[in-house]
Amino acid sequence: MTTPEIRSLLPAAEALLPEIVAIRRRLHRQPERGLSLPGTQALVVEELEKLGLTPQLGRETTSVTAVIEGSGPGPTVLLRGDMDALPLTEETGLEFSSEVDGVMHACGHDTHVAMLLGAAHLLVERRASFGGRVLLMFQPGEEGFHGARVMLEEGLLGAAGEPRPGSAFALHISTNYPTSTINIRPGPMMAAADFLTIEVRGRGGHASQPSTALDPVTIAAELVIALQTMVTRQVNVFDPAVITIAHLTAGTTNNIIPESAFLDGTIRTFSEKTRTLVHEGIRRLAQGIAGAYGATAEVEVIPGYPVTINDPAFSELVRATAVELLGEERVPPVEEPVMGAEDFSYVLQQVPGAMAFVGARPADQDPATAPVNHSNRVIFDEPAMAIGTATYVAVALRSLAAS
Repeated sequence: MTTPEIRSLLPAAEALLPEIVAIRRRLHRQPERGLSLPGTQALVVEELEKLGLTPQLGRETTSVTAVIEGSGPGPTVLLRGDMDALPLTEETGLEFSSEVDGVMHACGHDTHVAMLLGAAHLLVERRASFGGRVLLMFQPGEEGFHGARVMLEEGLLGAAGEPRPGSAFALHISTNYPTSTINIRPGPMMAAADFLTIEVRGRGGHASQPSTALDPVTIAAELVIALQTMVTRQVNVFDPAVITIAHLTAGTTNNIIPESAFLDGTIRTFSEKTRTLVHEGIRRLAQGIAGAYGATAEVEVIPGYPVTINDPAFSELVRATAVELLGEERVPPVEEPVMGAEDFSYVLQQVPGAMAFVGARPADQDPATAPVNHSNRVIFDEPAMAIGTATYVAVALRSLAAS
């Protein structure tokens, strides 16, 4: 497409915005969690069939895929929208607030589905203008359930036939960025997220006689501080890591030294080298400190999502396309990666591509205090969804033309 044609996508998306908003609000009222999202799946299927597409359903999850065929042979580009919600009780006061107790679209996945359906609408209208195909990936279970990995195991990359996708692109809405901006960087975009549990086992006794017991609480407290020291003294500051102990439990009352203390936390890293170093360091530190006092420590590190790594060449394609679509001022540089994690990382391990953020912080909100993703008070600026929809389409068309 020419530059004028690319720029025409934004007015087209803005004209479609009322339908995109309506879909988003339907989803927002009825959020679903995990890998089983039957109501969300039914809505996606309904909207795809309206466009004349043939949805394919997942076997182990309520995923949906569909293929938009162009006018002739060519490459395949994958576009993803995740669909699941979070276990939160909404307190936004919006007229379309969640009607499901304890479940809320607090990470904006409802907007992702709506934007990708809007993009499908515009791509179907323009299918005569491109060769190849667009594979639409509607994914459940991003919030800790490894839904992308499940879809890959079920044959996602073969869903459009041959050739398999040569590029992949996802958008994520965020109030960390000004509304109606596109934010992307090459290389690590989001962190690997692993989880750890440590059980320190000592010997219980009376709280007034600690010398006759083996207090696991003091050992656990020392371990929390030692983990932070390990990060600052053993991890390269230019390849960072974060260890947070967010849950510590021990004992039952104020005059009993318990038998054990339990620590629970998360690990965030941006490279496999540092990831391995930190995992090994946690075990060594926990067992060493516990052993020094005559106690024991049982450590479990549970692998989570890998690092989300944006392919440099594709990231530049996305950035340049967004500049062409929106102008340089609405595609600001992103200097630092995000410590959050994403299971689109599984797709990017197999297909060169990228994830970008759509800024959606309402203009009247202070950046320092605006509720962010995963807050039960987060509010996304809905007009920003037109930007996301147009970006999906523009990137898909540029990717197909460049391949």
